[in-house]
Amino acid sequence: MSFEIRRAEANDATAACEVLRRSIAECCVLDHKNDPAILDAWLGNKTPDTVASWFVSPTNYSLVATENGAVVGVALLTAAGKLALCYLLPEVRQRGAGKALLACIEQQACSWGVKALQLHSTASGEEFFARQGYLRAGNVRSPYGVDTVFFWKQLDGTVCDASKPKRFCGCN
Repeated sequence: MSFEIRRAEANDATAACEVLRRSIAECCVLDHKNDPAILDAWLGNKTPDTVASWFVSPTNYSLVATENGAVVGVALLTAAGKLALCYLLPEVRQRGAGKALLACIEQQACSWGVKALQLHSTASGEEFFARQGYLRAGNVRSPYGVDTVFFWKQLDGTVCDASKPKRFCGCN
């Protein structure tokens, strides 16, 4: 693996925004069904200025995955224990970057004392989160008109043991 996982900075926002926009448009077709109204609503807040504001918010923990210096993935954890973002460029899917981002997010949640993580997954991401030990807990309609799957995961001692860093995770 040639991925580096690091804290996101405001100057990563333009590249991270591109990751979000491409991932949603190209990888989440099952969800938006190429409906322009849904895509416009979903992508409406995915601007460099908005993403930069998420990255600098003291209540968020944001990460980027880079490969050869280029941002290829982005993840964001809120202080409430919600995984709000976990997206990759289409060409790096299934190569370990998503798993590495998620491992670092889980470690951060543990350091905050979060006992369980929660997220709303797209249909496109559903199997990924299930493979990572997240449990399905029903469906929720998103504000932009997409049905999502509510997932949660209890963070146990294995996940939270900082003496055993997760593979690929250089986020400490």
